Amino acid sequence: MVREEIAVSTRALRWKCVESRIDSKRLYYGRFILSPLMKGQADTIGIAMRRALLGEIEGTCITRVKSEKVPHEFSTIVGIEESVHEIFMNLKEIVLRSNLYGTLDASICVRGPRYVTAQDIILPPSVEIVDATQHIANLTEPIDLCIELQIERDRGYRMKTPNNYQDGSYPIDAVFMPVRNANHSIHSYGNGNEKQEILFLEIWTNGSLTPKEALYEASRNLIDLFIPFLHAEEQEIHLKDNPNRVSLPLFTFHDEFINIRKNKKRIALKCIFIDQSELPSRTYNCLKKSNIHTLLDLLTNSQEDLLKIEYFRMEDVKRILDILQKHFGFDLTKNKF
Repeated sequence: MVREEIAVSTRALRWKCVESRIDSKRLYYGRFILSPLMKGQADTIGIAMRRALLGEIEGTCITRVKSEKVPHEFSTIVGIEESVHEIFMNLKEIVLRSNLYGTLDASICVRGPRYVTAQDIILPPSVEIVDATQHIANLTEPIDLCIELQIERDRGYRMKTPNNYQDGSYPIDAVFMPVRNANHSIHSYGNGNEKQEILFLEIWTNGSLTPKEALYEASRNLIDLFIPFLHAEEQEIHLKDNPNRVSLPLFTFHDEFINIRKNKKRIALKCIFIDQSELPSRTYNCLKKSNIHTLLDLLTNSQEDLLKIEYFRMEDVKRILDILQKHFGFDLTKNKF
């Protein structure tokens, strides 16, 4: 467990992780503070962050199971201690980590007698198991257990529907949320008009993300939700006592990109994410797989580097070049220096 002294700054808004611990492979805890805030701001931020942490962060889990030996979901199989329903519930608790989208296939094929755990799942290279010791079933006799699994990445909670059975496969309730719980509390200090607040934010995750990573993702998702309001159309403002009509454009997101480029604020480029650049989903997923998440990450690569990415094509590079030049005024070098 890591603890730090809480230092309140009255000059600039700052955040800090004041406590961090790992209770188990599937339970991480973090406690953060943000200060100093004006009266009322802590509650505004705390409520928004809690909702974003619990509902806006994506996760990966098993969503469908298929086995030829399963006549129906509530049946039992000779030689297996657990019922089919109990096996499904154990599979539901498997915690996975992945950044890829779409539907992926996995499988389990073992022979008893033995304990079957998450370690026995044959996964695609892009998916990791957080806790390989998670229990699935106990085979008490020398029988074969072969199960096909379907893995998806999404957000929130998805309940199985009675009519969603196909090809002998069975859907299971999917809990995509990597954040298990989030709380916020407020400490006020000062008097009168000088009264200020400190926001305390507690985060528990399932191990697929650390609390700090969850805080980062939730903050990014909140920013993305407000970006459309920054793309305001031009409005005409008529000045009194002036026959000439003056048209003043409202602040737009692209204006901020131009200011960043002029001022060469490198740290600001870390706050511009590639999913704000209207990239096709396939191109976006390829970049994310290569750990390219922000505009700064993208600009550190040359055209030659991008073409080395798996499944990347020249058309993808041309699309990126067009977007960078059109919206941000940047370009990529052809070769790595």
